[in-house]
Amino acid sequence: MSDRLLTNATLATAAEKGAAYGLIEAASLAIEGERIAWLGPMRELPERYRDWPAVDLDGRLVTPGLIDCHTHVVFGGNRAREFELRLQGASYEEIARAGGGIVSTVTATRAASEADLLAAALPRVEALIAEGVTTIEIKSGYGLDRDTELTMLRAARRIGIERPITVKTSFLGAHAVPPEYTGRPDAYLDTVCLPALEAAQAEGLVDAVDGFCEGIAFSPQQISRVFDKAAALGLPVKLHAEQLSNLGGARLAASHKALSADHLEYLDEAGVTAMADSGTVAVLLPGAFYTLRETTLPPLDLLRQYNVPIALATDCNPGSSPLTSLLLAMNMGCTLFKMTPEEALSGVTRNAAKALGLPDTGVLAAGNRADLAIWNVQHPAELAYRIGFNPLHERICGGRA
Repeated sequence: MSDRLLTNATLATAAEKGAAYGLIEAASLAIEGERIAWLGPMRELPERYRDWPAVDLDGRLVTPGLIDCHTHVVFGGNRAREFELRLQGASYEEIARAGGGIVSTVTATRAASEADLLAAALPRVEALIAEGVTTIEIKSGYGLDRDTELTMLRAARRIGIERPITVKTSFLGAHAVPPEYTGRPDAYLDTVCLPALEAAQAEGLVDAVDGFCEGIAFSPQQISRVFDKAAALGLPVKLHAEQLSNLGGARLAASHKALSADHLEYLDEAGVTAMADSGTVAVLLPGAFYTLRETTLPPLDLLRQYNVPIALATDCNPGSSPLTSLLLAMNMGCTLFKMTPEEALSGVTRNAAKALGLPDTGVLAAGNRADLAIWNVQHPAELAYRIGFNPLHERICGGRA
């Protein structure tokens, strides 16, 4: 790793204040080790950086490295057959209640080794890396027993070793009730989920705790028990909330100062105001909305009205969002949810970093990690505009290309 200077660049810093996109034209950016040392207009470049090895970017756009803040990228098997069933009229909820959905992936994941899970996940992660992603969140939740949950988290940690990407893990033991505990969700929490969380924390495998608050999963009261355990272990929380109905999950998440509440199609104003008060990020997941052919839109105008930070993610998973393109998620956020291209870029940079509790990435600023994406585009709006086209020129993660 060597110090270097990027020159003749257009910087979209994703800063909250200032010009649209935090744009700085005819700019330079100095990288010192793993950090951004300086950035600004080329004419203001300090003397100390002028003899550094320089790369002329010929006007290319530089953004923060992209952040996929909600994925289930480690799993066994696939659910292509369920895709067919949905096209024939079956609902996500009907498939889940018939033993498909999450539970079918649990069967395949339990049968896989850590090496199997790692090998299957790496191509999905590589697709994201190829689009400029420098940080990814990865959840457990397809084991639903102690050993497989831990195996999933170990595989997730290995991804951050095997590939140049920052991995943040979330324990999602409260994802579904496994078949052997049908009708006994509290017994599952007591005997499997909460002890597995303790074991994961003891092994250093978990960065945050997640849950699925929904009629087909866990009630707010049951999620509260999981969140209380997370607090006792000193772990932040996040929540799948208001995806299929409104159980008040977002308000529950906000009451626990959650990093994020995710999905949110059925979010109401009370939930929005609670999130605004707690600083909880709204993570929108257009891939699941698209795949499930949902019609109820997340309340974007309310989120804007109350200044709730809005992030976007792929929700990469085998059932409801088999999506491995964060650029396409940006386009979907604009086309399906009516976000602006600037909101979409903030949603996969600055606000995605907030959703993971990462204060030193997601924005181009002196002192932050040198996580950058360099693009062959003239304007930041092009990143959300194109469909199925990847204009990445170079990706830098922690100062390394």
